[in-house]
Amino acid sequence: MHLGFIGLGHLGKAIAGRLLECGHTLTVWNRTPSRADGMQAEVVSSPRAVVVKANIIFLCLFDSKAVHAVLNQEDGILSGDISGKIIIDVSTNHFREVPVFHELCEKAGGMYMEAPVLGSVVPAAQGALTVLISGNTAGYEQVKPVLENIGKHLFYLQKPGLAIKMKLINNLALGSFMATIAEALSIGEKAGMKKEEILEILAVGGGNSLVLNAKKDKLLKEDFSTHFSSALIYKDLHCLQDLVYEQKQPLFTGAVIKELYARTFEQGIEQEDFSAIYKVFKKG
Repeated sequence: MHLGFIGLGHLGKAIAGRLLECGHTLTVWNRTPSRADGMQAEVVSSPRAVVVKANIIFLCLFDSKAVHAVLNQEDGILSGDISGKIIIDVSTNHFREVPVFHELCEKAGGMYMEAPVLGSVVPAAQGALTVLISGNTAGYEQVKPVLENIGKHLFYLQKPGLAIKMKLINNLALGSFMATIAEALSIGEKAGMKKEEILEILAVGGGNSLVLNAKKDKLLKEDFSTHFSSALIYKDLHCLQDLVYEQKQPLFTGAVIKELYARTFEQGIEQEDFSAIYKVFKKG
């Protein structure tokens, strides 16, 4: 199948690469064209040009501001004819913006499927993401075979807005696990134990988790090359805070974790992998 893809950041490039491996052909656009270097894909000059070439178009962008820009800019998606086209947005958006995206695309004759993913670069490259989907049922059935190429688990939540809210809730657990593991490691080292020993014990004890399994090597080698940045999880936890504010309920652990990730900006490491929160605790 010929697909469109907009947004070739760390995650986007991994998903696009997986789609190519699965035999699809791609027309791609990225704000920085060089991100497509080395990809066997057609690179075009605007989001509108992607829509001309493909009926199913993926978006993988930093935030809702970027999605608005790609949809509404002068040469954006909505400046062309999107009748019958399906936009699959795997970005983690603000939950208030998602209904707007559904409405904009539907008014233009297309379909918008919110499809945020759980997992980062490595599972994306392996087709092992978890995909949360909300939107039109007929649209979901049409794109399901493509989503199965990138996702090991698909959850169709149907009602617009639910998929993105669940993604934010998941990232509360994700950020909390990562910060707790990093703090435990730092305390253990200062108590005189070796890093390898601490992580090995945590892995068969209270720290045993997908997060520890995924980030163990990064913590051991202190290689914090980015799979999912601290800046992104900070943004997601801020959106979660807005969600619980609307629900008139407190956010306990999430608020603390969000402020810990704010410290990565102070230290200039916010673009590193979110496991680099370890540096915040190590520095003390």
